[in-house]
Amino acid sequence: MDLSGIPPAGGIGSLVLVFGALGAVWGIASDRLAARWPAHEDGSVRRVGWRTLVVIVFGAVALAAVPNRFSDTSERALFCAFFAALVLLMATDLDRRLLPDVVTLPLIVVGAGALIWGGDSLVNRQPMWLAIAGAIAVPLILYALSLPFGEGALGGGDVKFLAGVGLLIGMIRLVLAVFVGAMLSGLAIAGLLAAKRVTLKSYIPFGPFLIIGAVWASLLPATS
Repeated sequence: MDLSGIPPAGGIGSLVLVFGALGAVWGIASDRLAARWPAHEDGSVRRVGWRTLVVIVFGAVALAAVPNRFSDTSERALFCAFFAALVLLMATDLDRRLLPDVVTLPLIVVGAGALIWGGDSLVNRQPMWLAIAGAIAVPLILYALSLPFGEGALGGGDVKFLAGVGLLIGMIRLVLAVFVGAMLSGLAIAGLLAAKRVTLKSYIPFGPFLIIGAVWASLLPATS
């Protein structure tokens, strides 16, 4: 067996620590950016709190997983940038219930570029048209299903986010990401209701759960 192309375990461990540390630092920066941008109507800046901790932990865990899952340098760079964008989206959605176009629209461009580049090896999505179909159909179906629950159940930012994710990881993984996000959302809402922290009329952003689902689906082992 030729092991020449497999990096030493110690090397991977060091990369995991480095990527994780960078993810934590970026989590802090993203939280502080989200506390100021987009600007609050009253001009206030949110203090460090539980949202900060969530974004830091999410950033550290997401980026630490990149070198362990992807061995190619270009793949690592792509998913490091992808996950960094998701960390920022997590921060803005937790703070402002918003997935800004300035982040979600470039994700669509990056996803399209990955398809052109030949990213099938990243997530083994074949044929290519299935990824495109999923990026269009899944967000639109979810949006249509959310309409009976009222305005804001699934926003335009969620739709654009899912389109970009679908182009990058393919239809099957996108569906899995949505499923995991829905399950996590249901568990969180049930827990908050049991603790009487929210009511049935409270608004709970779906974006953070979709983001966690997207990271999980991206990290699933490649299949042939």
